[in-house]
Amino acid sequence: MTEIQDADTPATEAGQAGQAQSSVSTVHRLRSVLAIRPFRRLWLVTYLCSVGDWLSLLALTGLVSEMMKSYQWQSFALSLVVLTQLLPGILFAPIGGVLADKFDRRKVMVVCDVLRGSLFISIALIGSPIWLFVANFLVGCCAMLWIPAKESAVPNLLRRPDQVESANQLGLVMTYGISTISGFGLYSLIAGIPAYLNLQGGNLEFNIATIAVVINGLLYFTSAILVATRLPELSGRVSSARKKEEDGDKPGFVAMFREGLKFAAATPLVRGLVIGMIGAFAAAGVVIATAKLYAQSLLGGASTFGLLFVAVFFGLAVGMATAPRLAQRLAYNRLFGVTIVFAGISLVLVALAPHLWIALLTVALVGACAGVAFLTGLTIVGSQVEDAMRGRTVALIQSLLKIVLFGASAGAPLLVALLQKRQVSVFGHPMEVDATRPVMLGGAAIAIVLGLVAYRQMDDRREEPVLSSLFAAIRGRRHTKGMLIAVEGDTREDTSVQARRLAAALRAEGLDVLLAADPEHDERRLRTMLSSADLAGVRAQALVAAAVRADVVERQVRPALDNGSVVVMERYVDSPLAHFTATSSLEHQELEGLVDWATGRLRPDLTILLDRPGADAKGIGPEHHWRVQRLLSEMAAADPDRYVVVEAEGDVDDVAERVRSAVVPLMAGRKRAVPQAAV
Repeated sequence: MTEIQDADTPATEAGQAGQAQSSVSTVHRLRSVLAIRPFRRLWLVTYLCSVGDWLSLLALTGLVSEMMKSYQWQSFALSLVVLTQLLPGILFAPIGGVLADKFDRRKVMVVCDVLRGSLFISIALIGSPIWLFVANFLVGCCAMLWIPAKESAVPNLLRRPDQVESANQLGLVMTYGISTISGFGLYSLIAGIPAYLNLQGGNLEFNIATIAVVINGLLYFTSAILVATRLPELSGRVSSARKKEEDGDKPGFVAMFREGLKFAAATPLVRGLVIGMIGAFAAAGVVIATAKLYAQSLLGGASTFGLLFVAVFFGLAVGMATAPRLAQRLAYNRLFGVTIVFAGISLVLVALAPHLWIALLTVALVGACAGVAFLTGLTIVGSQVEDAMRGRTVALIQSLLKIVLFGASAGAPLLVALLQKRQVSVFGHPMEVDATRPVMLGGAAIAIVLGLVAYRQMDDRREEPVLSSLFAAIRGRRHTKGMLIAVEGDTREDTSVQARRLAAALRAEGLDVLLAADPEHDERRLRTMLSSADLAGVRAQALVAAAVRADVVERQVRPALDNGSVVVMERYVDSPLAHFTATSSLEHQELEGLVDWATGRLRPDLTILLDRPGADAKGIGPEHHWRVQRLLSEMAAADPDRYVVVEAEGDVDDVAERVRSAVVPLMAGRKRAVPQAAV
């Protein structure tokens, strides 16, 4: 059984070794997600639709400019195209969420893609500017129905909940990185056709813009074909949702809409997420609306304006790249609110920045905080919101994004116009204060206040001080004092010997070490409980096994960790549940949830996997061994930050030396808990 990565347990305290592995770890995580065929195909679909979205922005702007020869209308071309795509988000995003939760998501996506493709073809055929804006509005409506269906289906395509974050990273990189470059590059290629072929005369610009719009429509048709024929997995639902459908529990459209609003209002996690998003989007809208005048206040022009946008997008990329490592040290539920507060504080620094280079640094910091918060919010929705409500939650966030951005972008310029530039006296010297500065301070205040409210709503570990947890995260260490090391492998003979040897080696290094419960004793307790209660069902046995493990964690492991000890435990959860998965008929996801509940989501800081491909478990056939070994290897490949794979072939002393050599250097940075003489 593969474990769900806990956001509040850290990566291994590996020092320089951990830094060297960070890039490799990221590559492994992303490759493990891309190895899932349905997700890889959906990623391609995302590419096609995102290229279509970016291409349509330029293609429709170019087409409407050719249709309207008036200079005044041409100056509003881009704004009108953006506005007609923005309005549907305010009106139709909630509807899209209900459709995603009520109907087959694959069919919703296919219908929306066919409609979008048809609308773009109709724009090229009709050639009317009025129809262009009407069709563009309808395209935006289809997008608001398509996005919740796609986003809510992604977690169901993954193998483990801890892959949601990597999937979101890949989706954002595709939508705002690869697709942006491809869409703008494709438009440049199309627009350059007359120059390439040395064509002159006629209405070339209009024809080229029409060709771009037609290609845009074909991209959506291609997406519809791929979703309809190559992605049947999008129709799948989790067990609870499927059971409701089979039982005929299908509320009406209005009832589902009300249910979604009640769910968001009554669930602290979602309520905090929504409140935090409002603060983040409000601050973002203020920054966007005041950026031009703010650049002038820095005594810069168009180049300064461009540099500010480069800085904020660079910060966004950095934030999205570093979010997974921060989430290993600080819980997602805490990280979300904290980063919004930090974004507000950074925006205060932006408002007070006296020089361009300070402004660029602080704007990049705002972008980094926004990137972390955005990715963390998406991950929370994908991994912690149940499938039956996920579509409506995604739609609610999409709708808020449009509404708040629209309101902030419209309201901030009005405030700037009302405040005007003012002169204040500082130590008898006049100083001009641009109106954008107090407006930015207002946006920062909104982000800070709502970020704090979101944090209080979402924090499920209030007994742990956030500042100490935050400082520990910045230092790259966990908040808890101790460290948990698990020794996993296919055979109990290997893990038992190597766990004892490792504990002795760490004690020799001057560390306070607890060798946790004897698995043989646990096995005897388990067999006694099963026989005395006469439990033969697979689920009953799994619950009893989980109870035994929960008792060990509560009585031995957690107290030792709280006291600062290093806990070495053989066959903590990975090995037993790999065996259980290989022999039982229970679903993989069910076992993961059971282990999370039993251990309180306590994850090892370091897992030693003893790899002995040629061994056979005593009394068990080779096929079972092969399945167990494969499951353990998949766990290690999916989370290389936490696993160290050690070759278990050879003499016991040789294997022990390999384990010691792998672990002891990673402990060099830890404070020795007891003096050497006390060992």
